[in-house]
Amino acid sequence: MKKRYLAPFVLSALFFAACGGGDKAAQTTSETEHAADNSMVSPNANKPLTKGQELMAQSDCKTCHKEEMKLVGPSFKDIAGKYPNNDENVDKLADKIIKGGSGNWGEVAMLPHTNVSKDDAKEMVKYILSLSAN
Repeated sequence: MKKRYLAPFVLSALFFAACGGGDKAAQTTSETEHAADNSMVSPNANKPLTKGQELMAQSDCKTCHKEEMKLVGPSFKDIAGKYPNNDENVDKLADKIIKGGSGNWGEVAMLPHTNVSKDDAKEMVKYILSLSAN
């Protein structure tokens, strides 16, 4: 009868030994490696976000656009280089965000973002156009 309980006990002990514990030094090294990899972090990561940056972070903008690299759509810096930072362009590009469109940067259309208010779209555009000076 005692042997009947011995096998499950030994198997359970082996299971817990295999899953638990581990080498703390290996865990610390692994955690340090992950914490030290800043290759995808913007150099401006410690600066407070502008309202436009916050709005863009909450949206799907970065699905198609990156700050310095063309993805599906143009980079934000390319947009800033093409359009001078003035009220006319801020208004025009805010409408483009809300209504969507194509033709200015190729055949791929930007989807409309009808859930974005005009004021919020303007804040996003102001941030994008501010990148030309950097």
